[in-house]
Formats: sequence, structure tokens, C-alpha cells
Amino acid sequence: MERKNDIIITLLLGFFLSVSAFASNKEKIYQAYIGNRMDEWKTIIDSLEQNKTENTGYLSELVNYQYGYIGYCLAEDDDKKAKHYLDLAEENLETLEEKNFNPALINAYKAAFWGFKIGIQPIKAPIYGRRSIKHADLSLEQNNELPFAHVQYGNAYFYMPAVFGGSKQVAIEHFLLAIEQMEKKPAELENDWNYLSLLSLTGQSYEELNELRKAQFIYEKALKFEPDFRWVKDELYPDLKTKLEK
Repeated sequence: MERKNDIIITLLLGFFLSVSAFASNKEKIYQAYIGNRMDEWKTIIDSLEQNKTENTGYLSELVNYQYGYIGYCLAEDDDKKAKHYLDLAEENLETLEEKNFNPALINAYKAAFWGFKIGIQPIKAPIYGRRSIKHADLSLEQNNELPFAHVQYGNAYFYMPAVFGGSKQVAIEHFLLAIEQMEKKPAELENDWNYLSLLSLTGQSYEELNELRKAQFIYEKALKFEPDFRWVKDELYPDLKTKLEK
């Protein structure tokens, strides 16, 4: 009986240490994101990748952070680095899929990754774009209440040429749905870089449509949530205010 209790205590200790590690990484990634310190972000995901296990919670967290870093690399026109981390993320996603982990989330990431491949190989946009839409559609069919699915559906339609059915208005509608769904669970927003990323994406999308007051509302919403969000505070919001003053 004593040995059984020792085993239970050991398992519980391992669980709580794991949860603590997840929380710590989440906060570090968040701080790196709001402070625009992507070198720190890279250090974290490199360490997580090097020490990874097949624990689904661990891998899901890692894939999310890799997803964010790939987007940053593409924004910096570093296709080589983006491809490297995309390869790692796809391998981790494949492991999650083999373990039957959250099919809707898996398909949402597949939609995102096909979108990333368009950024790396624009010549293949027609092929990769259809694949991205296919997985975004499937993700929403599997779980229409998954914010990340709406984000990827929105991304696919935002960047798709209008001649092929793309619509920035449809994209924004899905971004707003994702925001609404995330805000229904306020406790989960703490230290969540995805929420701030979504707000900045929505604000930029409104700017693309020249709906500047709506963009202003979104940026102010982001700064109210996180006053130290440097990208919005130092770049996006000031640039928008300049446009509004013209």
C-alpha cells in the first residue's frame, strides 16, 4: 500500500511540474512577444525542441510557438529559417495527429502551414492555397467554436486573390468571431500571445480596407489589454494616427 502511494505521489509531482513548466514557457513567450525580443523566442523553442517528449500537451505548446516564429521569419524575409522551423513543426504535428490529438486543431495548423509554404514558394500559391482552404474548412466543420480555426480560415481568404474567391471582408468576419470566442474564456487570455497577435492582425486588416476608425478601436483594445505591447504601441498605432490626421 505504501509503495502504491509513493507511485501516485510521484506521478502527481510529475504532472504538477509539467504544468508549471508549461505556464513558465507561456509567460516567457508572451514577454518575448510583447517586447519584440524574438531572439529570446527562438532560444525557448530551440530548447523545447531539443528536450521534447511525445507528451501531447508539450508538443501542442511547442507547435504553437514554432508557428508564431515561422510567421516572424517570413515577415523578415528569412525563408531559409522559416522552412527549417516549418519542417520541425510539421514533424511535431504529425506526432500529434498519430496520437489522435484534437483533429480540428491539427487541421487548423495544416491550413496555416500550407499558407506558410505559399510565402516560401509563391509560385505554388494556387496549389498550396487550395490545400490551405481545404484544411481550414475541415477544421471549422470539426469544431466551429475553435478560435484558431477561424483565424486560419480568415487568413486563407484574406490572402487569396479576389478572382479565386478571396475576400478581406469575409476574413475580418472570422477574425472577429475568433476574438469573440477567445474573450468568452478570459482566464485563458492571461499571457496568451495568440490573442494579441489576433488583435494586431485584425487591426491591420481593417487598415487594408481603409476602415481606419475600426482599426483604431482594435489597436486601443490591444493596448488596454497589454499597455507594453511594443509592436502596436510603437509602430502600428502611431502609424495609424498619422493616417487619421491626414
